[in-house]
Parts: sequence; structure tokens; C-alpha cells
Amino acid sequence: MAKKNNHVSETLATQFLRQHRIDFTEHVYDYVEHGGTAESSRQLGVPEHEVVKTLVMQDERAQPLIVLMHGDRQVSLKELARQIPCKKVEPCKPDVAQRHSGYLVGGTSPFGTRKAMPVFVEASILELPRICINGGRRGFLVGIDPRTLPDLLQVRAVHCASAE
Repeated sequence: MAKKNNHVSETLATQFLRQHRIDFTEHVYDYVEHGGTAESSRQLGVPEHEVVKTLVMQDERAQPLIVLMHGDRQVSLKELARQIPCKKVEPCKPDVAQRHSGYLVGGTSPFGTRKAMPVFVEASILELPRICINGGRRGFLVGIDPRTLPDLLQVRAVHCASAE
């Protein structure tokens, strides 16, 4: 499934994964503005449930956090806030998300972010055999074993998925 002939130059995310000796595959696709995980899933032939989106959000004090969610699910902000716990959670505006992560929206990876942020993962993602997640550039996903996430990013599992 990985396109070996379409190697993407190093990103902060791939450097981070290599430094931590995490095996990953590279998956390059044609980025489509507002195409989201449905587009990357279609082009790569991967179930959208296994394509994980990296969402930069903030709490009521404007403290940033990252949420990893199945491509075919939405985050229940109310449920997430209850579990963290905090009063409320909302998505960051694109320019704020970019300032926190160091990545362009559409190319945000949880690996190698500019600022260290707490990372929350939908618990069922950790049960998948393999996931595709952004590799630090638009049109570029990396395939990894999700069981590496807890140690790698000190993620906290939450149950906050709602149907798309």
C-alpha cells in the first residue's frame, strides 16, 4: 500500500518517529482542499475508520490540546470536556492551531509539534491493528501501529466519538 517511489522528504513528524525508532510506512496522496479523511481514504484504499485525524483544540483557558479521532467520527466536545475534565473544549482557529503545532492545517501531525500539548486519543483507535495518521505535510500520511502511541506521546485514552 505504501508508495515507495513517492518518497516525501523528511518532516518534523518523520524525524520524530525515526528518533524514537518507530516503524512506519509512507502513504502519499493528492491533497484536496477540504477533502479530509474521506479523500485520503479513497485515494489510498484504506478504510476511513483507520485514517486518524489530528485535531488541535483548546479548553476554556485557551490551553491547547490534541485529539486523535477516527476519520469517520466526530469529537463530542461535551463528552471530551467531561472526561478531561474541564468546562469546555473547542477547536482552535486554523492560525492558532498552526501556531501551536507548527504544521499547516490539513498537514497537522501529533508527532514533532512545535509546542508540547496533552494528547487524547479515542480509545477504540488503540484497538486497531494499524492506522494512517498525518506525517507532517498535506497529502502525506504515515502508517503506524497505534499501540505505540501511549508511550510515544503519553496519550490518554478517552471515549468521545460520535457518528459523522
